[in-house]
Amino acid sequence: MGTSLSGSFVIWLLSTLLATIDQVAGQTQCISDPTIAAAFEDTEGSCCMNDVCGLPCPTPVSPPAVGFGIVIGVGIAISFLVGFATLFLVHGEAENFFVAGRSLPLWIVSMTLGAQSIDSNAILGNADLSYKYHFYDGAVLPIGLGLSLILNGLFLARHINAERNVLTLPDVFAKRYGRVVEVLVSIASIVSFMMLLAGNLVGMGVILSYVWGFSVEAAIWTTFVIVWVYTVSGGLFSVAYTDVVQGIMGWSGCFVFAYYMIANQNPQAPPPSIGFPGYVYPDLQGDGGICDMYQGVACTNNATMCCYNAPLWCPSDENCTTDNGAYPIGDRPVFPNQLTDFLALSPFPNAIMWDWATIFVLGLGNLAALDFQARCMAAKTPSIATYGCLIGGAFTFFVGIPFAYMGSITRVYYGPDSIHASFATDTCHPLLGLPTCALWEPDPQAFLHLLTHDVPAFLGGWCLLGIVTASMSTADGAILAMGTVFAHNIVRQLDVWRPDLISAENLLWATRLATIPLSLSSTLIAAYYTSDNPQGATGYLLIVAFDVMLATCVVPLFGCFYCKNPSPNAALLSILAGAITRTVLEFTLPKDGYLLLPYDVPEFQDVGPAASAKFPVFFDEPAENLWNPEEEVCDTRQFEDFTGVDSLSALLASFTVFVLVQFIEVQLGRPMFTLPGLQPYIKNIKTEEPDELGKSGGTKPEGQLEDDSGKNEVEMAQKEDSEEHE
Repeated sequence: MGTSLSGSFVIWLLSTLLATIDQVAGQTQCISDPTIAAAFEDTEGSCCMNDVCGLPCPTPVSPPAVGFGIVIGVGIAISFLVGFATLFLVHGEAENFFVAGRSLPLWIVSMTLGAQSIDSNAILGNADLSYKYHFYDGAVLPIGLGLSLILNGLFLARHINAERNVLTLPDVFAKRYGRVVEVLVSIASIVSFMMLLAGNLVGMGVILSYVWGFSVEAAIWTTFVIVWVYTVSGGLFSVAYTDVVQGIMGWSGCFVFAYYMIANQNPQAPPPSIGFPGYVYPDLQGDGGICDMYQGVACTNNATMCCYNAPLWCPSDENCTTDNGAYPIGDRPVFPNQLTDFLALSPFPNAIMWDWATIFVLGLGNLAALDFQARCMAAKTPSIATYGCLIGGAFTFFVGIPFAYMGSITRVYYGPDSIHASFATDTCHPLLGLPTCALWEPDPQAFLHLLTHDVPAFLGGWCLLGIVTASMSTADGAILAMGTVFAHNIVRQLDVWRPDLISAENLLWATRLATIPLSLSSTLIAAYYTSDNPQGATGYLLIVAFDVMLATCVVPLFGCFYCKNPSPNAALLSILAGAITRTVLEFTLPKDGYLLLPYDVPEFQDVGPAASAKFPVFFDEPAENLWNPEEEVCDTRQFEDFTGVDSLSALLASFTVFVLVQFIEVQLGRPMFTLPGLQPYIKNIKTEEPDELGKSGGTKPEGQLEDDSGKNEVEMAQKEDSEEHE
């Protein structure tokens, strides 16, 4: 997104100190150009905004009340106790630990799927992005996450639940494609979930740091310890039942808060700016516009223009109604054409490509999410898995999408027209008519300030609790998924050299041990990313997580169930093609970090350094005192970032290769090539040894499958589906 997108519609910020352009002794550091800097007085005890922009220094926000920290602490304690208590439901059985004994009813499946989808990314990250930019920049997160559950319910959930002799999603790949593909999918899944866990640890860390008053890094490590302990105690039982408790405590709070604010907040977005003395309105008297709204008067230097009515609105310094003029025509909660028009947010750029790419990455990449599919496996029946996904998806839409409205409401209190606004003075923008002070700097804690200072305390605390517990519900699922896949699908491959290194009997403890280094790695990523990117990481790390799965695993996953005889060669080459394409494009496509395609229009120009000490063009000043961008050029550059193109290109490459290889092998009637480890097989997941090979999950020799497993199992499922339709 651009560095000054639609959070600040237009930032009219030059000071009345510009009334004289006389040189003043001494140069301020507010502007790097010494000639321009010399025109502004450097007042002791002031700030750059006051010296250059003529605005009061940003008003600091007081720390939150102690009660918010107490509420969060109690909620975390309850979740911890419930999760730890489920240790006694596992009984040492791996199947109980990993897939909750395949016993979960519809209401728990629905809530736990919704819990995995609604986390700090879909709530806190959503509100932060919609505040800094605009509605759909945040809303695309819950839209993509909810869409993935809907698609999973329609196309995959019943097939996943019908699988037997599987504990994890990579087991499904093993039954169709063999050990090599199983390991590649496992590695991609672990990398993905390390990012997912890191994103949620960041979200929780930011909140705990805010309400408890210690560093974000310390809060991240505290959160990791709490979630890890109860997750490794009860496995999916602890995850599922804490999701229910967390839902009752928290998600309801997010839901109630969002709809309360939408219904009761007036205004829901910053209104047209009233301005300040010398401010020129964007319309004229008598046309029923903004000038008439604020009873504007004829300007002094150009009587045909309409100006701020100083005697009416600012009779004295102690009784003065002004704002920063940042929204000359007002803001809106939603721009309906934001996803269809790249100029929808003019005069600011619109990251339309990135928004659509995010929907695709989350909507399709999440279909290969370990936590989603583990819950589908844990459902009692295929129909429960299906309906659980559909209900969870609808729940994600109803809770997550309204939260994007919180961005516009947050801008009312902490946007560029508020007393808390901060601006980078050494910036210019010709489209805004600003030679200096052209860049608004969003407050990374603005939404948290809103929850703790500007809404009823009960609602704010309830919503904060909801965000924390929702993040815990996703983090515990990520920890469980990573440990399970590492021990069960990667380390167990060593059985080829060390039989019984990890057997069915010690698999549960091996998984618990595996969670330690993987979770620690995620925590290190979260702590590093937070220190390196203090503006927030909640949404970004989520997208990175499922970008990995989109490029590698989604296409062969559909092949498992929608190809009559899915080819191991097609799966292997599809995964490699997607991974290579994504990696190559990551380092070859131009990326400046702003996520904006290089449209050749003025809106897609970044701010430049301060260009002039004269007045902005919307001030009531003689023409010779106003900035002329053609004479004093603002040195801007075009945004150029192809992020999103790489993600979609990798998906296309993966799909093309899979279909092509599958088609060629069907035509040949044989595999294109044969490699060790590309023969389907079934794992032993039971504690007891089977009486007959494979009957209780025993491992068959590679290349052998029972009639009701693997490829033939797919054919039976397709036949049953056909009969149901008939």
